[in-house]
Amino acid sequence: MLAYLIRRLGAVFVMVLVVLLTTFVIFYMLPKWAGQDLAVLFAGKNSGAEQLEGIREKLGLSDPLFVQFWDFVRGIPFGRTFANGDDVTNCPAPCLGYSFRTEAPVWDTLKDALPVTGAMAGGAAVLWLVGGVTSGVISALKRGTVWDRSAMVAALSGVSMPIFFTGMIMMGIFVHSLGWIHIDDTLTSQDSLGTWVESLILPWIVLAFLHAAMYARLTRATMLEVLGEDYIRTARAKGVTEPVVIRRHALRSTMTPILTVFGLDLGVLMGGAILTEVTFNLPGLGNEAVKAIDGKDLPMILGVTLCAALAIAIANLVVDLMYAVIDPRVRLG
Repeated sequence: MLAYLIRRLGAVFVMVLVVLLTTFVIFYMLPKWAGQDLAVLFAGKNSGAEQLEGIREKLGLSDPLFVQFWDFVRGIPFGRTFANGDDVTNCPAPCLGYSFRTEAPVWDTLKDALPVTGAMAGGAAVLWLVGGVTSGVISALKRGTVWDRSAMVAALSGVSMPIFFTGMIMMGIFVHSLGWIHIDDTLTSQDSLGTWVESLILPWIVLAFLHAAMYARLTRATMLEVLGEDYIRTARAKGVTEPVVIRRHALRSTMTPILTVFGLDLGVLMGGAILTEVTFNLPGLGNEAVKAIDGKDLPMILGVTLCAALAIAIANLVVDLMYAVIDPRVRLG
């Protein structure tokens, strides 16, 4: 188990480095090769030649790619100093650079956005996992009934309707028409729990509706396949009660593919649910990513990409470790 964990942590580290290097090349070197001056993006088109040269020197934009990338990676655990003569700026760890758009430390912005994205993804995940799996199991056990058909029609509707469509409808009804809900687009850790719940309840429902539909269909299909296995028939032949057969045998095997998809979905959302955050104007990672792309804010894009890569890698690691807990047939080598 320990050896497996060490190998997986090593794989996570390598994957994050590859993602960082790829993103670094795309957003830092390709514009340079295309003739785009990154110093102009930082200072603006009206800056003088002397000012631009000072920015290049301070940010190290004239250094070779490997040196720039190494300085960036080293700055994450140890911090970094940006200097041009007497102009010195200390960036404490974890240093992800400074935003071209706001000139604020990237990590400070991400630190404020992470709780919003985390709360939104976590709350929605609980709803869609409970609702989707429950609906799928009941549909499989009541195959061909009115419940089964109704649940699958609802699931098909959920998969077919995009988030921005359902989100705008719910905003129009509950926020603008009825006025029952107020969404605070400046959520901070200083706000009360009630403010957070009120602002996130609609995003939770919209995200959960989309994902629960997919989980219901996946659970139903997997459960029907598992119920036809020999060990299920053997358990029933031995006189094991139906609830025990479903809970201890069928559901455990069903949860393995669901857990795999769940880890990927949650990891992706933790990197920023762009459509949902933009639709509800929530100050999360997805919204920051859109602003960064629109303003060509390369350090911020790189920071959001790093958060997304880490979230997906950690989610996959947790899923791999959970396999042995859910399904005893799985052994970690």
